[in-house]
Amino acid sequence: MRVITGQARGRRLLSPAGMEIRPTSEVAKEAIFSILQNELPGARVLDLFAGSGQLGIEALSRGAGYCVFVDVSRQAQQVVRENLQKTGLQENASVAAMDAAAYLRGSRERFDIALLDPPYQKGILEQVLPLCAALMRESGVIVCETERREDPPETAGDFTRYREYRYGKAKITVYRKREEA
Repeated sequence: MRVITGQARGRRLLSPAGMEIRPTSEVAKEAIFSILQNELPGARVLDLFAGSGQLGIEALSRGAGYCVFVDVSRQAQQVVRENLQKTGLQENASVAAMDAAAYLRGSRERFDIALLDPPYQKGILEQVLPLCAALMRESGVIVCETERREDPPETAGDFTRYREYRYGKAKITVYRKREEA
């Protein structure tokens, strides 16, 4: 697993040990950042269920202004910190050591981009997506990675499913603010 492009291009990233962590494939990661390329410069990013932090680190490498990494696992938190140090991106980041739903309920921050990669087939996305939508700026975008057969909610707060993409076993769902008629 490596940073694809930008300031930290080519840097190898650590991954937490164990079967619970499922890194996003490079093909899916490249697709996500092709979708977000015009929204990244200076953006405030939320990497929820951070794992290794690869999505948030890729966003920072490509010009995002700041990223909050959230993960409940102590091992994942340590790996994110080490990966930020390896890439030199730690100045523009913070790691929240807590459950995703608890973070979303307690946060007062507003985000331009949210990257959600929850454990597959656990029903967690349905719980956290509306909470996440409440923290998004007006022009924000939420990107969720799920297992290919999962059917993410059609809406989340004022956000609606905009597009879906399939890459191997993964499905990428993009949510944007509903247009008022």
